[in-house]
Amino acid sequence: MLPREHSWSWLAVTVGVLLGVRPSACGDLSGARPNILLLMADDFGIGDIGCYGNNTIRTPNIDRLAEDGVTLTQHLAAASVCTPSRAAFLTGRYPLRSGMVSSNGYRVLQWTGVSGGLPTNETTFAKILKDRGYATGLIGKWHLGLNCNSSNDHCHHPLNHGFDHFYGMPFSMMGDCVHWELSEKRAGMEHKLNVCFQIMAFAALTLTAGKLTRLTSGSWTPVIWLTTAAFLFFMTSYFVGVLIVHADCFLMRNHTITEQPMHFQRTTSLILKEVSSFVQRNKHRPFLLFVSFLHVHTPLITTETFQMDWMLGQILDTLDMEGLTNSTLVYFTSDHGGSLEAQLRNHQYGGWNGIYKGGKGMGGWEGGIRVPGIFRWPGVLPAGRVIHEPTSLMDVFPTVVQLGGGEVPQDRVIDGRDLLPLLLGTVQHSDHEFLLHYCENLLHAVRWHQRDEGRLWKVHYRTPVFHPEGAGACYGRGVCPCSGDHVAHHDPPLLFDLSRDPAEAHALTPDTEPLFYQVTDTIARAVEAHRRTLSPVRLQLDTWGNIWTPWLQPCCGRFPLCWCDREGDPGSLPATEN
Repeated sequence: MLPREHSWSWLAVTVGVLLGVRPSACGDLSGARPNILLLMADDFGIGDIGCYGNNTIRTPNIDRLAEDGVTLTQHLAAASVCTPSRAAFLTGRYPLRSGMVSSNGYRVLQWTGVSGGLPTNETTFAKILKDRGYATGLIGKWHLGLNCNSSNDHCHHPLNHGFDHFYGMPFSMMGDCVHWELSEKRAGMEHKLNVCFQIMAFAALTLTAGKLTRLTSGSWTPVIWLTTAAFLFFMTSYFVGVLIVHADCFLMRNHTITEQPMHFQRTTSLILKEVSSFVQRNKHRPFLLFVSFLHVHTPLITTETFQMDWMLGQILDTLDMEGLTNSTLVYFTSDHGGSLEAQLRNHQYGGWNGIYKGGKGMGGWEGGIRVPGIFRWPGVLPAGRVIHEPTSLMDVFPTVVQLGGGEVPQDRVIDGRDLLPLLLGTVQHSDHEFLLHYCENLLHAVRWHQRDEGRLWKVHYRTPVFHPEGAGACYGRGVCPCSGDHVAHHDPPLLFDLSRDPAEAHALTPDTEPLFYQVTDTIARAVEAHRRTLSPVRLQLDTWGNIWTPWLQPCCGRFPLCWCDREGDPGSLPATEN
């Protein structure tokens, strides 16, 4: 691997030569710096894509992207749920380093009106490229926090993390946004509120009966308070679904709420229009655009026309129409695997993860963390190339930073590795020897790429206990847990050879694998070395940073009457330059 002080000069010469720029002109890189278009689907199972082996679902636009570019078959998310995975993607660091994990079951940010979020001292690739003269935009899902101390301080806002322009959901699409049967939090809250109502009502009736029969004495005040509490619990349970829709399901343009709650029938059209507008405004300067799709997270807010693959095709057509295809690096991925538990009666809504075991929320199993990874840059990256080396979403950080003429931060650990040499074919192996797979703040699994032997080992220290027995997921729960009674601990760890058993179907033992202890000991030493690089940080997703707080709730009207629709009135929105 090249020393850091020479890595950018090597990159400049390589890309400059490929683009026809003389080496003497590569120091400026004005002719070599590409536009960067990052496309991330939400909860998209790798098994749902044609170029990854699906022969029943048509994905012609994603397949065309793969045919014209480079496909990564062992591309891995740093977490199996949204918030930590996206934090790692933007910063190039395991989410544990930034505190974007929890220790008590809160796997992702639970509300918009919470104080947790991506810390301001974290550096995103957008922040670096903005300083290098790029126009930077984020369109779609954020889900990395919004406010710290008030409803509009926007300390965690995308514009505070290097993006010039933001349009989309500060939170995340979810079934509760349309009062769907598959509920992320509404159904559970309704149940708890109803239980509290029943307890309060029973207590009030008991005291009332005691007073009327003269079995108890004293003031009627406790009865009044219990009755009031019962009424409040009942009314809250009745309206909690509406409250969630207004609290979390809204659109923003930069710092302004434009639609609260969202009108989902037009959301896809609005997002595509915003992408086109951003590209047109910035086509004469280098730009970084991160399109973070709301699809295909349940409840799949789509029609027969607006399919995920179709949306991607529309965005690629925009590049073609603006003459930007050859000067734009396009990257497509998903934040993690499909959700197996998103099942209603006999219909599976959460996607398919192909041959890979497990899914969303499972810290170590491949189905939760193996995601599509496709890069296209016509004339620079070889078309049709397929790479079977372990890579990570965290690798996008150093790759785009260096392509954009920036420098990878030296004041912190960066876990991602520059992918360009691997994509170009100038090296044969990934720079990752070990990759660690966390579930919350707990290490569940580790893989070791034994390059000299061509083996890819993986150990599991913890695995979720599937329910019902024999199933491949935690049905009856929203997601598998990371700890507790429903997680199995393995000592010695489970060992798989992914180079021969990518489906993790056959665990190896000391009797069946002569190298068992050598492999597990090598990985154990790597884990210890990794732990020595960790520093204590506040966990942003723990209880106090992840509980709904009224004064942090964004509202486009007077709280709690949060309602507005400014999408039909462009004059009511502030003008933007980027």
